[in-house]
Amino acid sequence: MPAAATALTIALPSALFRRHPASSPLPPPLPIVSARPAILAARSPALNRMRISCQVAISTDVSSSLSPSVAEEEAEALAKVGRRVRVKVPLRVHHVLKAPELDLNGMEGEIKQYVGLWKGKRISANLPFKVEFHVAVDGQPKPVKFFAHLKDDEFEYLPCSD
Repeated sequence: MPAAATALTIALPSALFRRHPASSPLPPPLPIVSARPAILAARSPALNRMRISCQVAISTDVSSSLSPSVAEEEAEALAKVGRRVRVKVPLRVHHVLKAPELDLNGMEGEIKQYVGLWKGKRISANLPFKVEFHVAVDGQPKPVKFFAHLKDDEFEYLPCSD
């Protein structure tokens, strides 16, 4: 049985394994764009096309100029970072191990980061403001520091003391 399969694969014409039929010519090679043209020119045209494709994919600048609305949003967000805020809605967090079921309502904190923009692009962050809080816990000499992500309507800005 294996001998018949081997005979069948040997009997296949080599034209079936070609990428392009012999009658159609290969497309002309793309121009060589490289700091090392002598090395690339020594390769076959198929390798040159593959090399150019890789260079284009790697060298394409994804971080194009920011649109005006994203730039404005980024400027507004940077102005909010560092401001003191007070939570104005009942909000419980469960991720603070030393203070389980902590209610943030009325607590004051500082905005540390705006995560609605990432690498100059707008992302869909449900809770875009990262706020740092400090809470005094019994048995701890220093207050426990933790972060919570909040929406803009969950806190109010405190007047600047500067």
